[in-house]
Amino acid sequence: MARPFRALQMPHLRESIKDSAWRQITESGASSLSLRKIAREIGITAPAIYNYFPDRDALVTALIIDAYASFGDFQHEAKASFPEPGQAAERLRATGIAYRRWAIKYPHRYMLIFGSPVPGYVPPMQELLPVMMRSLGALTAVIAELHIAGRLEVRGIPHPLIEPGHRFFSLPDTADPGTFAVYSVAMLIWSRVHGLVSLEITGQLPPFAEDGEALYRYELDAICLQFIRPSQDGEDVISSTRSRSSQ
Repeated sequence: MARPFRALQMPHLRESIKDSAWRQITESGASSLSLRKIAREIGITAPAIYNYFPDRDALVTALIIDAYASFGDFQHEAKASFPEPGQAAERLRATGIAYRRWAIKYPHRYMLIFGSPVPGYVPPMQELLPVMMRSLGALTAVIAELHIAGRLEVRGIPHPLIEPGHRFFSLPDTADPGTFAVYSVAMLIWSRVHGLVSLEITGQLPPFAEDGEALYRYELDAICLQFIRPSQDGEDVISSTRSRSSQ
């Protein structure tokens, strides 16, 4: 019943709860997340916190949604930094660079969405799926653009064993078989960058220069060479992406 008074004192209480939760995760890991500890830290009663998050899982879901949203924003903004029609290769590489930058900046958020699951937590996929798909949307959009332009190398790549209109891929019933290759390429690229980033932020990557950036950028170049055909004017993919991508 003290909630109205508390709301006047803390107008952004919901965000304060999430900020405290991230601090807890950073210090002790997601498995130790406790609503009661959060309540004590921000100076409210335990029952008051339940007005915003009825249980720990509801809070974890909110944190995951925020993490995916921020993760997606980083990549979409990087993609938008190369707006010209002929800059698809640059967009692909910039998106990949943004993937690592976000993970390095927010390692605990990255691990919450891609690392070990929180014990006992069952993700509500219907709630999470839209923001999960948006976080991969920058990558799939660039790959689809390359496919439409006839510059995507898909020879020999297995197609996903799915039906048109599958809820995960959201393809129309009229999608041509080549469209499905877009998602095969997206999965291959994602697995490669995800593997390097995950090894780096968990301290399992052997030292390459000062950090893993040089190795990561080399892998991005290799990805561009493998999946992007040269443009009709003969422009070299690697020299193009190296000279014009964000550093």
